[in-house]
Amino acid sequence: MSTLTVFACESQPIVVEGLQKILAQSDDFEFVGSASSLTESLGGVRELHPDLLLVDHTAGLKMVFQFVSDVKNTWSQCQPVLWVNDLAEIDCFRALQVGARGVLKKTLPVESVTDCLRSVAAGDIWIEGSVEQTAPGFERRSAPRLTPREREIVKQVCVGLKNKEIAETLSITAGTVKVHLMHIFEKTGVKDRFELAIHGRKLLGLEHAESMARLEAAS
Repeated sequence: MSTLTVFACESQPIVVEGLQKILAQSDDFEFVGSASSLTESLGGVRELHPDLLLVDHTAGLKMVFQFVSDVKNTWSQCQPVLWVNDLAEIDCFRALQVGARGVLKKTLPVESVTDCLRSVAAGDIWIEGSVEQTAPGFERRSAPRLTPREREIVKQVCVGLKNKEIAETLSITAGTVKVHLMHIFEKTGVKDRFELAIHGRKLLGLEHAESMARLEAAS
């Protein structure tokens, strides 16, 4: 089993100590360090190349979002997770757009920390336990017949791109992207792009394919 390295940007020593103890109870995690400021944390990412990064948001969302973007530019393989007391849905989506792969509430049960980190490391988006939740009609339409273009757009939404950015990436107009999204929402039963970002991998069948690949590699 490969070990996932974790770094924390957190100013409270007691929280860091608690996190370290939680991770020490699992064989698949290694806590590699922490820093109390965004600047020091960026240096830690640059030096240690952690797989996962927990980021406290008390420095302010504007600075934290810029920090997450800087982290992805510094070590693209690092997967940032915002560690928050509370965060509005629109800010959760903004976090995804700048490169965060999860938003974890500090008020959730202890086991949610490791659940979140494992999900993010596997390539999922994790928002307040939403990996375990389903949209209305989601299970009923869990294998929709998406066109190749629609599947491409779902993939771009999953990495947080806006309509204009998706249009530029796929060499189509923003209006065409909007039309495709309307069709995707209708086919899948998800209500908006935020929900689509959360459930996109399952809709595309990526979770099943990756699980089979891991089983084959282990055999």
